[in-house]
Amino acid sequence: MSKISYSIKKKEGALIKDPVSLVKSYPKMHVTADCAIFGFDENELKVLLIRSDLAIYQDLWSLLGDNIADDEDLDAAAYRILRERTGMNDVYLEQVKVFSKPDRHPGGRVLTVAYCTLLNTRHHELMIHDNEIHWHKFSSIEELAFDHKEILDSCYQWLQKRIQEHPLGFNLLPEKFSLRELQNLYEAILGIRMDRRNFRKKFASMKLLIDTGELEDDVPHRPGKLYKFNFEKYEKQKNSWTGIDF
Repeated sequence: MSKISYSIKKKEGALIKDPVSLVKSYPKMHVTADCAIFGFDENELKVLLIRSDLAIYQDLWSLLGDNIADDEDLDAAAYRILRERTGMNDVYLEQVKVFSKPDRHPGGRVLTVAYCTLLNTRHHELMIHDNEIHWHKFSSIEELAFDHKEILDSCYQWLQKRIQEHPLGFNLLPEKFSLRELQNLYEAILGIRMDRRNFRKKFASMKLLIDTGELEDDVPHRPGKLYKFNFEKYEKQKNSWTGIDF
C-alpha cells in the first residue's frame, strides 16, 4: 500500500467522504504543455522555436510552452499557448506524449504534455514575434532548453508515423501539385531520399490522385503533370486504408 493511500484510508472498505482532503494529500506537482509546431516551406521541414527566458538556458531556444491553470483543460491550454505565442487561431493540435522525468526542469518536478501539428508556413502567418520566435530548419537543431530536444525528437517520430498513416501531407501542397512536389514533401518529412519511379508507382497504386490534364508552368525543369488529391474517395475508404509504407 502506498504512503498516500495509507494516510487517507481508515480501514479496509471504508469510503472516503472528503474529496478535498484526499486531493490535498496528493504530492504537489506542476503541469505544463509544450507545442512542437512543424512547418513545411520551400521543400524543407521547419519548427517554430522561441528564445528561452531562463538565465540557466541563456542563448538556447525552446518549444512553445506554458503552465496549465488549475481550471484549464489540457487541450484548451495547448491552444491558448499557441494563440498567445503566435496569434494563430486556425491550427489543429494533437496530443502526443507525457514527459515526466523528475529532473527534466531545473526548478523542480514538472510534468509536461507534448502537442504537435504540421502546417504550411505560407498559409499560417506568424502574428506575434515576442522572444525572437521564428521558424528554424529542423535539420539544424542540435540543442534546446530543458528536455525540449527529446520532446521534439519524439514529436518528429510521431509526425513521420502520422504522415504515413494519414494523407495529412496533401494539406501542405497547392490544390494542384506535381509528383515532384509531392515527393519533395515526403522526403523532407521522412528524412530520406526516395527512388522517383518507385515513389510514383506507390501513389499510382492507391488510385487517389486525379490527373487534371494540366502541366506545371514557369518552372526551371521539364513541366510535370498536375494532380489533385481525391479527398472524397479517400473519405469513403479511409476505414480500410492501410496507409503509405515507404
